[in-house]
Amino acid sequence: MGHPVFFCFGYNPGVEPSSSSIVLSYAEAARTVAEHAALLRNVKTAVETVSLLNGLGRVLAEAVLADRDQPPFPRSTRDGFACRVEDLDFSLKIFGQVRAGEVWNGPEIGTGQAVEIMTGAAVPAGADCVVMIEHVTVDASSQSLRLAEGRTLQRGENIVPAGAEARAGTVIIPAGTRLGPAHIAAAATCGYALVPVFRKARVAVLSTGDELVEISEQPLPAQIRNSNSYSLAAQILRAGAEPVILPIVRDDRAATELAIQKALDCDLLLLSGGVSMGKFDFVEQALLALGAEFFFTGAKIQPGKPVVFGRLVYQGQSRYFFGLPGNPISTMVTFALFAAPMVAALSGGDAAPRFSLAHLAETVRVKPGLTRFLPARLESGIADVKVWPLAWQSSGDLAAAAKADCFLVVDAAAEELAVDSWVSVLHI
Repeated sequence: MGHPVFFCFGYNPGVEPSSSSIVLSYAEAARTVAEHAALLRNVKTAVETVSLLNGLGRVLAEAVLADRDQPPFPRSTRDGFACRVEDLDFSLKIFGQVRAGEVWNGPEIGTGQAVEIMTGAAVPAGADCVVMIEHVTVDASSQSLRLAEGRTLQRGENIVPAGAEARAGTVIIPAGTRLGPAHIAAAATCGYALVPVFRKARVAVLSTGDELVEISEQPLPAQIRNSNSYSLAAQILRAGAEPVILPIVRDDRAATELAIQKALDCDLLLLSGGVSMGKFDFVEQALLALGAEFFFTGAKIQPGKPVVFGRLVYQGQSRYFFGLPGNPISTMVTFALFAAPMVAALSGGDAAPRFSLAHLAETVRVKPGLTRFLPARLESGIADVKVWPLAWQSSGDLAAAAKADCFLVVDAAAEELAVDSWVSVLHI
């Protein structure tokens, strides 16, 4: 299949803008977003230096290098005795002890000799193995040991050679890595008190709708609190970017245009609501009037079919935008599927939606034609992972979303997923 066709819609004063529908399959829409995310990663992103812990979740701008061999000495992986394999058929004389952090200053280990050693300590010269303390019999009176009957040992066993993990100067963490706890530990081992990371992207969040009020307000009977701005901000934070929550925009085209213009000093714009076919849905009209280029105006998914993706030119620079459906679950799903990769790219990283496989706990039947993402809950064990679909009352059901920790994926061609079959789940 070829690349999606991109349409650019201009605006002439006095002429009512019109939209052409570009509705893609999920795979086509995901591929389109991935192509634009790749373009963003080729753009030079500002770098800043932060303390190591403040680098958690940030994208590394320069590789972390080993400042010395790892380990810098032959390291014991067990509490026991350092000795020579060839001597283990005989009684060995214990003539010293070396603890973690100490340097063995005694003579090289010779025939019939052993040195007591602790986990993490440097193995004395002359030893070629460490026998575990549980696998020997120690005679305290004679300070000697014998290998327990039936036990054998190989040369090098329970010893990590110097430089076996990494040599000085080699890359420990490549640039472009989003730093997690293991990366923080690895950087600390290499002496990185400070790390260079890419600047966080600033993502504008603009919710639209006459029915919305701020979360601190008491809604009237036909109003609802603005949850979407906060769910999006939470997802943006988790993606390693900085959310900029803007005031609610009422269902008015001029007001929507003005709000969009004010939001374009951010790196990415997320609009929530106003992208469906209703009489008072003005987001696409406002974007068209501002000269927006649309890459798609819908995706064959449920929830989230009206999702819009495109870009505007602001002060000579491109600004990507997503128009996300206003229903709360639609907003969360479309962010995870489409907006998250763009947020990651703007922050110097590379992230695709996270999917995994699980066994389906009960049969699911749907109408084919759309790729569906159904609220679900995982039950994980060592031997198996099961996914349970949750009952929900359409894509506005935040009570169901609060119980879910994933979304069950149903392919557009499927009518039924059988119990105990392997299925895909989307993590959010």
